[in-house]
Amino acid sequence: MSTSTVTISKSRSFDLRIILAFFAIYVLWGTTFLAIRIAVAEVPPLLAAGIRFFVAGSVLFAFMRVRGKANPTAAQWRNLVVIGLLMFVAEYGPLFWAEKYVPSGIASVLEAPLPIFTLIIEMIVLRQQRFRWVVVASSLAGFCGVGVLMLPSSQERLALWPCVAILLGAITWSLGSVLSRSFDLPRSRPLTAGAAMMLGGAMLLALSAAFGEMRPFPHISLRAASALLYLIVFGSLLAFTAFVWLLARMPATRVSSHAYVNPIVAVALGYFAAGEAITLRTLAGTALVIASVILILRPGGRS
Repeated sequence: MSTSTVTISKSRSFDLRIILAFFAIYVLWGTTFLAIRIAVAEVPPLLAAGIRFFVAGSVLFAFMRVRGKANPTAAQWRNLVVIGLLMFVAEYGPLFWAEKYVPSGIASVLEAPLPIFTLIIEMIVLRQQRFRWVVVASSLAGFCGVGVLMLPSSQERLALWPCVAILLGAITWSLGSVLSRSFDLPRSRPLTAGAAMMLGGAMLLALSAAFGEMRPFPHISLRAASALLYLIVFGSLLAFTAFVWLLARMPATRVSSHAYVNPIVAVALGYFAAGEAITLRTLAGTALVIASVILILRPGGRS
């Protein structure tokens, strides 16, 4: 077999992994908003978030250690604590709490500014990405598309503080995404994902206990347990590992474009699972969202 044939084969394998990873953060994460809504209907929010990430993180971290991956150094553990605080405690704690008051579709919309927040942090705060109008324009187009997609009618009133909490959490997630590219972290991306989730989940469980969510310990029905299991396996073990793997290979702005596709998945899930109507406004918003993702992911949109 010639050298060129081997190179082509490796390139195709690499491309397939990227496609599968984007599928995980685009589609699987899009379905988790409804699963969160189901879980927090019965389980206190910080406890539900803590169970999700502590269990998923512990399983993934233990699995990678058994496979022989090196334990993080003291400096790497400190960085992982920061990542766990920003990307799990400060992001998912408010999100789980907010979904007790905000519909899952609206929650996914409020996560849409992620690429815009990431751009601001990369270009201005950390100066990790060159300013490009095409990326800014595509990000704004996607945000407008999501706004058109899920714009509430005049009869609907959203709870203000839960919405603000989701937006602030999105900012901390963006900061954690950018910092993870410059921090000294373990070379094994699955090990990094597991350790960060485990630490974030432990902090969420500690906060849950401090706020009295475990006194008495709530009854968890089969429906809520199934939602938590789905979040652990598909939302964390698969999707977050794919997210961390992608962050090691491309700018955080491109990876965070999942925030534009997740609402489309939420709308489709609502249509097929709950019989929600798809209107012309939905189609127009979907078109804007898809166009923005294409602009971000095309070669000209790279840093």
